[in-house]
Amino acid sequence: MKTLGLLGGMSWESTALYYRRINEAVRARLGGLHSARIVMVSVDFAPIEALQAAGDWDEAGRVLAGEARRLEAAGAEATLLCTNTMHRVAGAIETATQVPLLHIADATAARIRAAGARRVGLLGTRFTMEQDFYRGRLQDRHDLEVLVPDAHDRALLHDIIFGELCLGQVRDASRREVARMVDDLAARGAEGVIEGCTEITMLELGQLSDVPRFDTTALHAEAAVAWALDGSLEGPVGGAVDSAAGGAEDAGSAPAR
Repeated sequence: MKTLGLLGGMSWESTALYYRRINEAVRARLGGLHSARIVMVSVDFAPIEALQAAGDWDEAGRVLAGEARRLEAAGAEATLLCTNTMHRVAGAIETATQVPLLHIADATAARIRAAGARRVGLLGTRFTMEQDFYRGRLQDRHDLEVLVPDAHDRALLHDIIFGELCLGQVRDASRREVARMVDDLAARGAEGVIEGCTEITMLELGQLSDVPRFDTTALHAEAAVAWALDGSLEGPVGGAVDSAAGGAEDAGSAPAR
């Protein structure tokens, strides 16, 4: 089993989900008392969020690259950046380290294509929905067509993520609003919707919408376990597509959450 390096804390709410999902997947594969080999750095999110808000991605990349080097020095054989938005600085991390970065968008795209979808909606922070680092990778590397909500809903979702979910708050009104966004994207032709912020899974949207959704937290964790155990980037098929209508396994909501 290879050692995974988790670069987390952005926010710690979703990093905790990563840790549990990875260990549950290893136990399911190997049985008994097996658990994942993990080293972790969990950063203070407040300074990182301030750099995001200021648009200082170069400094954010420098900071996270330094943390990734700490993971490598601690024995990590691959890096897992436990956030969608901060893949904006994935290149800085890859340049600064010698071990592979397991990219969240690649893990997500692999499952979308395996599900036979080509046009997908994308939910996340404004940075993820509006900038090219994520949408462009899905489009250019994986031949996916990506739809996003309108400007009002992008701003609303951004506020829900930072003002509620990153603080551990899950509100019914916000759950209903985000479920509406999912349904709106489906009405525009999306064959599924990417939960492109690692906190969105906390909303457990399957209670309100039967549109297939791709839980990036679960998909990234599954891909990491496949890499650690098999040297492959393909996780188990079907495990992180949440669709009550399609009968897929519900991994879009975390147990005991």
